[in-house]
Amino acid sequence: MVTPEPTLETDRLILRPPVAADFEPWAAFAADEETMRHLGGAQPRSVAWRGICSVTGAWAIRGHSMFSVIEKATGRWVGRLGPWQPEGWPGAEVGWGIVRDCWGQGYASEGATAAIDYAFDELGWDEVIHCIEPANLNSQKVAKRLGSTYLRDDWLPVPYDDHPVGIWGQSRAQWKARPR
Repeated sequence: MVTPEPTLETDRLILRPPVAADFEPWAAFAADEETMRHLGGAQPRSVAWRGICSVTGAWAIRGHSMFSVIEKATGRWVGRLGPWQPEGWPGAEVGWGIVRDCWGQGYASEGATAAIDYAFDELGWDEVIHCIEPANLNSQKVAKRLGSTYLRDDWLPVPYDDHPVGIWGQSRAQWKARPR
């Protein structure tokens, strides 16, 4: 299989655009109640299919989108994260979602760091946000580890507009000035 471009690498992860072979683990991820508790709820396969196609289509339309997260040591698909800016979104987001059995291993922070570098250095963004449900304390911790701060409450576009989300984020200057 040819690896799609762009591909980012961290110490433990490969970030690349989704491919057809990612659908099975993507669908399992999307069906997990606990994993999806703060990501819109568990999804049947048909909705997961629309999700992976939406992310993949955004690569063609916007030139960027979320990456599939591949664990280097095993080649296993372990999540999706990266730059995300659908129509009507409250800003240019770098978001993350990691499979539950990989929580607590630092994959979200590690991958998001590479994705934020990409967003600022390659996409030319001036600000990165993270849309986080108020009850999602784990993602708030990831945002804080990345150096982001709470900015405001906002709303996602229809059909995700049933409750406000916290907007966390930082500017390019803040990102570049952070301790490494």
